[in-house]
Amino acid sequence: MAGEKKRDWKAYNEELVRRGELLFDPDFLSGWSEELERSNEGKEGRRYAFPGSLMSMLAAIHVYLLPYRQLEGFVRVFAKHVEALREAPDYTTIWWRVARTRVDIDPRVDRGKDVVIAVDSTGIKVSNRGEWIRHKWQVKRGFLKFHVAVDVRTGRMLSVQVTKEGVGDSRMLEPLVRGASSKARVREAICDGAYDSRRIFNFLSGRGIEPVIRIKRNSPMHTKGSFSRKLAAVEQLGDYDRWRRRHRYGRRWMVKSAISSFKRAFGEHVTAVKWRYMVNELLLKASVYNAFLSIRP
Repeated sequence: MAGEKKRDWKAYNEELVRRGELLFDPDFLSGWSEELERSNEGKEGRRYAFPGSLMSMLAAIHVYLLPYRQLEGFVRVFAKHVEALREAPDYTTIWWRVARTRVDIDPRVDRGKDVVIAVDSTGIKVSNRGEWIRHKWQVKRGFLKFHVAVDVRTGRMLSVQVTKEGVGDSRMLEPLVRGASSKARVREAICDGAYDSRRIFNFLSGRGIEPVIRIKRNSPMHTKGSFSRKLAAVEQLGDYDRWRRRHRYGRRWMVKSAISSFKRAFGEHVTAVKWRYMVNELLLKASVYNAFLSIRP
């Protein structure tokens, strides 16, 4: 098609290759002793035998590639060629440390810039049972809800919340916006009709954030209790296509694209069993996903 932008396949191939470089971060080799000393300072109980930077590297490899037992085998072979690793941690040690790793999903955000965020959620299965088992044995599969606020310019996840399946999308917008605002100055928030409420319009307007939210069908044009929602209702119910073009509502596709890419890279289920470990696993995956985006040309 004339005028269609072609993908730079050479650059895209290099981006995929460099993902392997990001997963293998050798920084732990240079400051092994110093990092261990800092980690063990004032620690009660058994002292750490492996630095946190090593465990951060193994955490990234685990959520993207290898289960814990295979990860132990990987480290065994790796230890044969690294003097600092006199012995490889067993998979239980790796699990214990990785499950408790504190995660910053994107430490590379420029906090001085204005950003526009798009917000949405998706379901993440709590097990990898197949559809046949679910239908044959009437097994309730269950799922988590993964709520995301994405920077529409870069595609990075600025804020993430994980909830049980019964939690509505609109309830999580406020913590998502607060999380994104702690990293950058949020200028606009783009959301679909699931976030249409006076409370959300008032919350965003009160923080100086323009709400670009699609109004639900059959909404009254004169909405009491929220002037910003009333303006949006009048504009959309009068000429929706004009509102959509004026506010560039189509940018919301970035959060859909981010969710789709996230699931292709990390799958649609979690391997952890306990709630807090499920949450941490998804945060780790979001962190690695953002790291992958950082290498785009």
